[in-house]
Amino acid sequence: MKHPFINNRVLSLYYIVFWLIIGLINFFVQVFWYDISYSLGFIESVVIFGLYPIMGASIWYVIQYNRLDENDWTKNILFHFVAATIMNVIWLYLSYVLVKMVEESYVEFIEKSLPSKVLTGYLLYAGYVVFFYAVNYYNTLKDKIKRESELKMLIRDAELSALKSQINPHFLFNSLNSISSLTISKPERAQEMVINLSSFMRYSLQHSREETVSLKDELDHIKLYLGIEKIRFGKKLNPVFQIEEKCLNAQIPNMILQPLLENAIKYGVYEATEPVNIQISCKPESAFFLITIENEYDAGSIKNKGEGIGLKNIRQRLELIYGNPNLLRITDLKTSFKVELMLPQK
Repeated sequence: MKHPFINNRVLSLYYIVFWLIIGLINFFVQVFWYDISYSLGFIESVVIFGLYPIMGASIWYVIQYNRLDENDWTKNILFHFVAATIMNVIWLYLSYVLVKMVEESYVEFIEKSLPSKVLTGYLLYAGYVVFFYAVNYYNTLKDKIKRESELKMLIRDAELSALKSQINPHFLFNSLNSISSLTISKPERAQEMVINLSSFMRYSLQHSREETVSLKDELDHIKLYLGIEKIRFGKKLNPVFQIEEKCLNAQIPNMILQPLLENAIKYGVYEATEPVNIQISCKPESAFFLITIENEYDAGSIKNKGEGIGLKNIRQRLELIYGNPNLLRITDLKTSFKVELMLPQK
């Protein structure tokens, strides 16, 4: 982990300004309170609040090899006591050399104030240790939160990919079965279905990595899907689109409408003998776009059918994307089945 003063220039500037202010305060206290000379006050301030801050910055590297979560408190205290003693010896020796070089007559003053300087050295070391442990803890916590966020995002993307991958194989299986049967009875329809299926799969592959697409793009995709199903069911399948123009640019999860239309076809068209309307509508609300898919059905023929395809899948995707599984609303109107999607746009 990089030194915080190297990694953060603003923090470095605050650090320098802080010690300059403390040094100036000490200088004025020494000169005007204790009535010592200006030169001695200056040297005293430089020795304590100039030299030690330069050395103290190195304590960051000391705590990197003695983390709180790796050793017990006794070892930590002993380690830092030894480190503080070494730091004090070096600091006092450099202070002595510096004072002697500037004004040898001040050495006696330094020697008389040695006990207080030793105590000051230990207190300064303790302050640095607390400060750097706090910075280290903050950086570690920030990195941990970032890693957890990235991991959650990867898991979320994996889950979404898994959910989306459940859609196409089911549809592809049904389409290939239909093509197989049409190659004998209606080869020209089979050819048309293969072309539509190719376009449909190309769209799915192009947008497989995108989380959301415009409703306009999704409707183009849905029309390809309905075109394939139209070949299978002929006049029995009658899709009706009622899309307000404001909805066309709405962003929706990609390939989320197809499972709903699969359900509508399964429950409404399979057993029907007359044309079945499947209405796809969209209108803007205050905070979301309301997409509705409604199909007629025969209540007598639906009893033997299983659970609707893709509804659980859609709920899971909505929860992963928007954090709300209640954006899907299903209503059984006895003669028709209505599914509503409330998709937030913010």
